[in-house]
Amino acid sequence: MNWLEVSVNTHSESVEVVSSILIELGSKGVSIEDPQDYYQLTDEQLEWLKVQQKDLYETDTVIVKGYFQPSQWSKDSDVLLHEKLEEIKVYGLQTGPLSVQVKEVGEEDWANAWKQYYFPVRVTRFLTVVPSWVDYEKEQDDELLIELDPGLAFGTGTHPTTQLSLTALEQTIRGNESVLDVGTGSGVLSIASKLLGASKVTAFDIDEMATRVAKENIALNPTIGEIEVYENNLLVGVDQKSDLIVANILAEILLQMPEDAYRNLNDDGRLILSGIIESKANEVKEAYEKAGFTLVERMTMREWNCFIMKKDVE
Repeated sequence: MNWLEVSVNTHSESVEVVSSILIELGSKGVSIEDPQDYYQLTDEQLEWLKVQQKDLYETDTVIVKGYFQPSQWSKDSDVLLHEKLEEIKVYGLQTGPLSVQVKEVGEEDWANAWKQYYFPVRVTRFLTVVPSWVDYEKEQDDELLIELDPGLAFGTGTHPTTQLSLTALEQTIRGNESVLDVGTGSGVLSIASKLLGASKVTAFDIDEMATRVAKENIALNPTIGEIEVYENNLLVGVDQKSDLIVANILAEILLQMPEDAYRNLNDDGRLILSGIIESKANEVKEAYEKAGFTLVERMTMREWNCFIMKKDVE
């Protein structure tokens, strides 16, 4: 059976939003081709790929590709895609050209299209993200492996916002904490939290497909034990006091959550916020300070910000 490959040329700032749009439209998976990722690779990863940057990427722009069955795609689908891409501009992100191309690919091309772009990535001192089909051996005894099937690309460990979140978790978790993961996507932050020593992790995402993908990825990591995953809009209606809340989502969405985050944190609890573009950083910081949080640490990677905040006790 042939598939339709829908490609969107964009900017690295808009990758996760474009990916979500394609998945919402029914894509069976997405691949992300970002030429800048090549220059962040270690010598070992370059040896793994055995190709030059110019041979790996088609253009200098970021390309997000979605895969659809022919019966799923119509003129109405194309119109809706362009409308949703146009809406990205209100988030203040750099979007790139947002040009769209549609072509037919064979079954084998679809099945393997994204695999060449994923390989083991050492994200932090202890955490390494490993594609589920790769046979990887630890480089050191205390290395913690997160196995993921990134075929649906809800945060795979390579995007700066995910890297910042994982780094913040590694700095914050000391053991036996209860954690709420808001906007879990692939489940990578929930899995990392358990590997780092959290005793109880509960994950939420508004997208039904994201919750399914998170459950599948959690199952790839059987040593971590149980993680509860629920379909929910942020922390609306949630009443579950926890030691730590982590949320890696767009700034505009984070701005909807300060009061609910404060309500669900234990006294002196910690809050990790990522996915914050530089132009929105002060707005997010001020909104959470107004709700009763104090900024403990601010980390940056390229144009992205991550906050570690503490709940103030009145």
